[in-house]
Amino acid sequence: MLHTSESIETVVELFSSLPSIGRKTAQRLTYYLLKQPAETVDKFSSALLTMKKNIRFCSTCYNFTEKNPCPICSSEKRSRKVICVVEEPSDVLAIEKTNDFYGKYHVLHGAMNPLEGIGPNDLKIRELIMRITDEVDEVILALDPNVEGEVTTQYLSKLLKPLGVRVTRIARGVPIGSDLEFADEATLSRAIEGRISL
Repeated sequence: MLHTSESIETVVELFSSLPSIGRKTAQRLTYYLLKQPAETVDKFSSALLTMKKNIRFCSTCYNFTEKNPCPICSSEKRSRKVICVVEEPSDVLAIEKTNDFYGKYHVLHGAMNPLEGIGPNDLKIRELIMRITDEVDEVILALDPNVEGEVTTQYLSKLLKPLGVRVTRIARGVPIGSDLEFADEATLSRAIEGRISL
């Protein structure tokens, strides 16, 4: 039974379809927006549409960007000798907050998960292999410390080692079963510093 209007219910449903947003939070967000001036809601919807229109993948690292290549890939201050491989664009942001990594990145856009039918061809693995040149000395695998991340780490390690590049993984300072984007800067910084060879 519908207790509010159809338009309110539609917005609640849309908010609750977002990651980690439950129905109660979705209702709070919806009612918050209803109390805002029309200009605020216009700005919000306009910003969402602009973001969706302007953001694309960097053709080098596959992070989200407005400019191609992205600012990290085009920076002369970043080392080309080290590539840090992460699952999602949010992981790049998490590592950047530590101010301890000065190399380049590669975003896989997920991890291997055979139960859900996600294999190597569904990720940006082929693109990573294409980036391994004589210029690259090390590839750091900074994947989430869960089953999918571990499977992907082992797969990438076997693919990369024959290419003559040093393959390391971040240290186990990141708790098992958590996501990198939720780890604090100090933990991530220690994990990067304490990386181990595979």
